[in-house]
Amino acid sequence: MGQTLSEPVTEKHSDAGGDARLIYGLSNMQGWRISMEDSHCAIVDMVPESNEHNISFFGVYDGHGGDRVAKYCRQHMADIIKQQKSFWKGGFEEALKSGFLAVDEAILRDRDMQDDPSGCTATVAMIVDNLIYCANAGDSRTVIGSRGIAHPMSFDHKPNADAEKARIAAAGGFVDFGRVNGSLALSRAIGDFEYKKNADLPPEKQIVTAFPDVTTRLISEDDEFLVLACDGIWDCKSSQQVVEFVRRGIASHQPLATIAGNLMDRCIASNSESCGIGCDNMTVCIVGILNGMTVDQWYDTVARRVAANDGPCAPPSYAELRGPNTIADARNLELEYDHFANHEYGSGDTYEDSSDEETRTITQSYYPH
Repeated sequence: MGQTLSEPVTEKHSDAGGDARLIYGLSNMQGWRISMEDSHCAIVDMVPESNEHNISFFGVYDGHGGDRVAKYCRQHMADIIKQQKSFWKGGFEEALKSGFLAVDEAILRDRDMQDDPSGCTATVAMIVDNLIYCANAGDSRTVIGSRGIAHPMSFDHKPNADAEKARIAAAGGFVDFGRVNGSLALSRAIGDFEYKKNADLPPEKQIVTAFPDVTTRLISEDDEFLVLACDGIWDCKSSQQVVEFVRRGIASHQPLATIAGNLMDRCIASNSESCGIGCDNMTVCIVGILNGMTVDQWYDTVARRVAANDGPCAPPSYAELRGPNTIADARNLELEYDHFANHEYGSGDTYEDSSDEETRTITQSYYPH
């Protein structure tokens, strides 16, 4: 847990936009931390000079040890990914992988960034026509809401994970108390060059690497929205809870940036004594997938599905704009959701459209019994 203020900074900085394919709304808040180290990027038309593909780019960057690497990613990552040869050949997955590593290289070469000790996570969603490419390094997260079910588009990189721990050890590091070399709480990141000094190993084999996992998903008519957020959100709420919360806001026809702000208000701790939960910087980006509909039609479609009990959704009270510090800690969130699940969906273990093992695991973990 980082240093905290005596009172949180709850002023929000929000943005919104869109085109015929999608809309987005995002918001961030400093919270209890002494400084704001998160950054983000939202580009609706990533390649305006191209008539071959419609490409949008969204990224959330959670900084640590300072904000400079996160800001660098906000300013340069999308352009660096575009500069990869594979990008212009349609190899978008490879462009994301090589692009993340190229960002690291660019920071190392930048004289203004020399000796900067900071690092950041990066979770990126690049939407190419009807395909979503998600690249992730660190413990920020991207999920997609499909008729109320949360499907992971990324997976958190924590040092205790077997594959991460093996790489760390092979590179000469160790994991202690769930932290790399007893210090860093995530195992992949942009920057953090003190963990990338083994000259005998390639970048993807270093103690900490910027090399991302990349997942792809073909957009279906069930897919309603994406959520990208830093761990200041995911430490307080599960992926399923976030999807249900956002879905309720959409069903209530709220602007996406308003929903993002309301979510942060639900997560921020009422005091700074909650072991860090709810005390972090917070950034939320929601991307509505229009699927050929107008914005009004999209809102109406989600609202009709919710009214017909077509997939899970948070209770109507969750669309109320209550302001920050309305829920004291993450446990209260879990209890409130448990109460709703038990009354609205029975055991909450599965839904009719939980068609794969991954989804069943998510819904079971969301409703603990």
